Formats: sequence, C-alpha cells, structure tokens
Amino acid sequence: MKVIRFLLVSIITIAVTVGLNVKLFDKIPPLGAFLEPFGGFWQNANDEISSLESIIDINSLQNPVTIHYDQHLIPSITAENEPDLYFAQGFVTARHRLWQMEMQTRVAAGRLSEIFGESLLEVDRINRRKGLAYGAKNALKSAKEDTALFQLLQRYADGVNAYIGSLGKGDLPLEYKMLDYEPELWSPYKSMLLLKYMADMLSGYETDLENTNILKIWGKDTFDLLFPDRNIGDKPIIPTNHQWDFEPMTVPEADDNYIDALVSSVYNKPDPGNGSNNWVVGPDKTADGAPILANDMHLPLNLPSIWFLLKLNTPQHQVFGASIPGSMGVIAGFNDSIAWGMTNAKRDVIDWYKINFRDKKKNEYQYGNQWLKTQKVVEKFEIRAEEPFYDTVVYTHYGPIVYDENYPSSSNLEGYAMKWIAHEPSNEQKTFYLLNNGNNYQDYQQAIAYYQCPAQNFVFAASNKDIAIHVQGKFPLKWPQQGKYLLNGSNPLHEWQSYIPFEHNPGSLNPESGHLSSANQYPVDSLYPYYIYDAYYEDFRNRRIHEQLEAMQNIEVQDMMNLQQDVFNKKAELSLPKMLNRLDSNTLAGRSIEVYQTLKNWDYMTSLNKAAPAYYEIWWKKLYNLLWDEFTNDTLPLRQPEAINTIRFLDAENFAFADVVGTPQKENLDDLLRQSFASMLDSISTWEETETQEISWGGLKSTAIQHLLKIPSFSIQDAGVAGYRNIVNANSENHGASIRIIVQMSNPVKGWVIYPGGQSGTPGSKYYDNLIAPWAQGDYLPVSLAQPTTDENILFTQTLNP
Repeated sequence: MKVIRFLLVSIITIAVTVGLNVKLFDKIPPLGAFLEPFGGFWQNANDEISSLESIIDINSLQNPVTIHYDQHLIPSITAENEPDLYFAQGFVTARHRLWQMEMQTRVAAGRLSEIFGESLLEVDRINRRKGLAYGAKNALKSAKEDTALFQLLQRYADGVNAYIGSLGKGDLPLEYKMLDYEPELWSPYKSMLLLKYMADMLSGYETDLENTNILKIWGKDTFDLLFPDRNIGDKPIIPTNHQWDFEPMTVPEADDNYIDALVSSVYNKPDPGNGSNNWVVGPDKTADGAPILANDMHLPLNLPSIWFLLKLNTPQHQVFGASIPGSMGVIAGFNDSIAWGMTNAKRDVIDWYKINFRDKKKNEYQYGNQWLKTQKVVEKFEIRAEEPFYDTVVYTHYGPIVYDENYPSSSNLEGYAMKWIAHEPSNEQKTFYLLNNGNNYQDYQQAIAYYQCPAQNFVFAASNKDIAIHVQGKFPLKWPQQGKYLLNGSNPLHEWQSYIPFEHNPGSLNPESGHLSSANQYPVDSLYPYYIYDAYYEDFRNRRIHEQLEAMQNIEVQDMMNLQQDVFNKKAELSLPKMLNRLDSNTLAGRSIEVYQTLKNWDYMTSLNKAAPAYYEIWWKKLYNLLWDEFTNDTLPLRQPEAINTIRFLDAENFAFADVVGTPQKENLDDLLRQSFASMLDSISTWEETETQEISWGGLKSTAIQHLLKIPSFSIQDAGVAGYRNIVNANSENHGASIRIIVQMSNPVKGWVIYPGGQSGTPGSKYYDNLIAPWAQGDYLPVSLAQPTTDENILFTQTLNP
C-alpha cells in the first residue's frame, strides 16, 4: 500500500507540478505547494525521528526534558516538573498530529468554510447554532478559575505553539499544503473546543423532535409500545438489587408535559453507535489474583486516529495511555496504582423548548407570567473565495435558538431552543489530570466528580485490588418523560428543576459477582429512584459480555483479548430462530434451501469466511425496512423502533405495522418474512454475479479506515476485520474499536494496547498506518511504565538542556 501510494504521488508530481500554483477553480486551493518536490509531500514523508534540538526553543523549559521514541513512534516524555512535561506533550503531539488537532477544533467552532468554501457553510452554521463554541467559552471560564490547572493547560498550548513556530512553509503538514492555508496558534480555548467536539460526538444524538412527530401521528399508547424506556432482558451496568443509601430528591411534574406539534426538519445527528465496551474483573476471578481492566472505545475509524499513545513521567508520577491530540494528559490508561477506562453513558442531556416570542423582533419571550429578554449574537462566517455570510443566533436562558425561519431555510419552525449540559461551565480536563495522578479509589471518585459531559461509565481497577464502575455526568433532575418530547418554553415547570447530586449517580465498588461491565446499556434496575432516559441504549453487546464474564474463572489476559475480539452475534441468536420458524421451508427449492440450511446451522459467529452472517444481515435489513416502512418519511423526521423491540414483535399475530404502505393488499408478518427472504436471495445472486465469487461476510462487509478528507490513497479501504455493529467486536463499515486497552494490576503493572492507525498523522510515513494490520489480526503491543533503557529498541533519544 505504501509503495503504491508513493508511486501515485510521484506520477502526479511529475505530471502536474508546473502551473499548479494557480487555482484550477476559484473554490479549489492550489496544489503546487503540496506537490512541489522539495517542500511538499516528499518532505512530509521523510523519517519523523530527527533531532528536536534544532527546532525546539530550549529557553521555554525550566529543566531538562528527555524524549524517547520506541519502535512504534510512541514517545516517553520525562520531565522534572509538570509545566515542562505538558509543554513537551503539546510539542510532541503537534509534531505528529497538528493538522488533525486544528481541523477538529475548526469543526467545533464552525469554521470549515474558511478553508473549504461555501459547500460547508451549512455545517458551520449548525455547529455554531448548536453552541459548541458557546460551551467551550463557558468551559474556559471554569478552567481559568483553577489557576494551577490553567497554567498547565497554557503550557500545553505553549508547546504546540513552539512547534508551530519552528515550521517553515515547506515543513507544514501536507494537508495544509493541499488546502493552501497555514496553522493558527493553539490556546486553551482550542483544547476546550476539542472537548466539546467529543461531547457532540458522544451526547449529541437525541430524538426528541422525532419522538414528538411519532406521538402526534400515532398517539401515546403506540409510542410506548414501540419505544419503551427500557427493554426486557437487559443487563444493567450496576448489578441488580443494589441498595441505594441516599434519600432521593423529588421534582414536581407539569400537567401539560409536552407540546402537541409536528416538526418539519432536524439537522444530521452523530452516529448513535458511538459507544464502547469496558469491563473489569476482580482478584477472585483472575488466575494470579490481580484485577484486569479492559476497554475498547467505539468511534469513527479515521486516519489519523482519534488517539495518540504516550507515556508521561515526572519524579512524582508515571502514566501511560491514550491521549486525544489537543487535550492535555492521558484520557484512558494506567499508572502504577490505578487504571481507568470509559464508555459512553447514553443519557438524554439535550432538551428542546418551543419559544413563544412577544413579536417578530424576538427581543423578548414568554416565561410564566414574565417576558424575558433574549440575547442576539451575530455570527460572521468567513468563506473562501466568497463574501462573508452573517447569521443572527438568538439566545434564551435555555440556550441558543437552533431552529427558526432562517435555519433550515425550508423550515416553518418558529423558534426551538436547545438546552444541553455541554453548554454549562465545566472542567472535564481536571478529571483526567487527577486520574493521571491518582493512587486509589478515593482519588478516582474525587477526579470523576468534576466530569459533566459527555456522560461516561468510568471503569476502575487498583493495585490494592479494588474494582469499581461509576455512571458519571451532570444529569438533570427530571419528572418521568420530561425531555422525551418537545417541551413548552413558556412553562417554568418544563425547566430542569435541579441536578442529581454526584453522590446519587449510580456506582458499584467490589461487587459480589467479581466483575463489572458496561457497553452503553441501561445503567440500573427499577430500584434506582430517578428517571433515566435515552433514545438508544445498547441491547446486545452488554448481554454477551455479561454472560461471558459470569462464566469465566481463573481469567488470564488472553481471555480478555479474546473477549474484546468476540464475534458472537447476539442479535442473530435472538432473532434468527424466530425468522426461520415463521418461514415456510416447504415452499423453498434450489439455492433457497441451501441458504435456509446454512442459516439454520449457523453458530452465530460473524467470521469473515462464513456465508451465514452475510445471508442473515441482508435478510434482517430487508425485513426490518419492510416492517417499519411507515417510519420512512421524506417530509417528516421520524425514528424507527430499535432492533430489540423488532425482535419482540416477530412473535406477534395481526401486527398492524406489518402492512406495507403503498400496496393494495394487507400483508402480515409471514408475508414480510417470505418477501424479505426472496429479496435477500436476489441480492445475493446480484452480488455474486457482480463480484464473480460466492458471497461471504468478509466479501460483503469491508471496514474502511479513511483519512479525514476521504482521500482514497491516504485511506485503507478494507482492513479485513471481522465483527459488526451490536457485536462485541463492533467493527462495521467505517466505525468500531478505535482503540483496545487491557491493564493487569500486577506488580509491576502490565498493559497491552492496539488501535487501527499509527502514531504519525503524515500519509507516507511508515508510522501512519502500521498498527492497522496487527489490530485487525487481534494482536496487541505490550506496554509498561518501565523507563526506556539502552537495551530496548529505541528509535530516538533526545535530552533538551536549557
């Protein structure tokens, strides 16, 4: 792949370097700076291990800093004090991931059209209207209140800027050359933007307005039937029958608890599958008596990777783990006393309010018997090769008016305000700083108390053999059903009355079962006294993980690796027997009998070489779309029932939604199963004729790991990895296990890690995608807190002496 990539660039360089410093089209940046042989792609593709001394201003350091790179380009940064440590982290991270860092913050700030032109103006408009920058500014205020931590954030930014300052035009990361612009200086505000970018990715999916439409069309009884708050058979994160030792807060319920309305348009949401797996097993279940923690975080699979591995060392502490480029410290990892990891806690922390303005000027809006004043913010969008665009965003005390007559342009919405926890002042950076330095369960609790959004399930293990998990975030105190539908902004009882205290958030320490796990499922059983809701709780991975951990004894690290890569399809186990039992096999012949028997004999392992997973997934999707065709609407945003409830209805008789819209006859479930099975056979035949081979799961499902700009030659089109959505090994077409971490709390602590990418953000570097093949094959890199020695395979050692 790398040879082909170099050949392609070489051919392009020879063919088109001359004359490309003139734009081909007004909105397309010139490519000459990118392709110029001595300062373009080739310079970026050079070996990234070279002397830092010539590019770093050593006067920026108080004491010597030593940086070692191992054979995978993972840096170990050693400093005598934290200001120098985080300066060096910023410098080193920017050295390998600068363009990625800046691009992600541009997304959050709504500034893509400055680079890409008018085509991304609507993306910028919605991100500003959602208030990502507004939330980042509030987070920055909180960070500044913690003077010591803010000074470290500033040192991280200083390190990034020291690297930027060292660059000549020919040294710029190649994406800057391709797009013809230069990096901006970094700041703590940009780090806050990055955290809000992650908050949007992990808490920005909600369906309140879609729910409102369904409620209006089909009524409350049907809504509750199709979309229950929780599903039968789920395995909550906190072990069942947990006794809560607090007196719960109460909240008054409004009489008019939702708005009767039809909503015509919504913006594109983040992937609801953004989640993760994590678990921890205690000393009584492991072979050597040391707890083992495992975490794999499911996010978009991109190049450069979301994660950057590093080790941070001072005389006071050592920590290894995964950082997010642009954020200080380690996000998930371990030190010599504790290990921690996270999964998305899936909580509804965005609510929508219909605003009643006094008049078209929108200077005031009704709130009970009062008229409150709005604040108007004029957003200026700089657009490449175009005149600036201006958008006025109206703010209420709930938050920004996202939808009105100006956005989207086809909307008839009068004014819907977004209230989101991510808008509120918070200091998530302190959580990670304290975890990096933590020594025990009490330190872990103190650290996560600062964490607000996006809500996370923090799993924990300690060298003293404690294990724990906490569902942590800042959660509104709501009456039942509050925020599931569009709310009345004029009614003060529709306001969030308060917040659930940190001490009341669900958690468990050293349970009798000896294990704890989370996979984005419903967090608690019915004994928990507060109302909990989210539109998309996971229902399959968590059951499989729970079953496997329950059965395991004498657990070793390899068992945890095997479980992270488990490809058992729980959804198929629960649904396929029902589908086959209702299908009249007596009517089948030829290839259809072969397919039927293959499915009937399938062991539910979603392996690449098997045909059954391909048969099942095609059949399931066709059946699902036939069954819920009423919820596919070009004029109104709706949501379809979840897979787990679809499975429940496969046993139903005379189910009204089985009738297909647009056909003269009245279908039932048996008709849909027969039709979808026949359609599946047609799809298989078409695929095999086109591909000239028999279908298999590996042939049908390819997992692409794409460059952020979707440039094919900078992407991996098929990583050859098994599994799928709803499976523990959750790799789908472009989404999945963005990193896998396993930590054994032995003495010394041992770790294993892998992710689908590489440490370098430079296409062409041998460290750009070198970890994808071992990731797909199920291999891991062993890691530890041990200091590098001359006996190790160290690529580069640099001591910077002021």
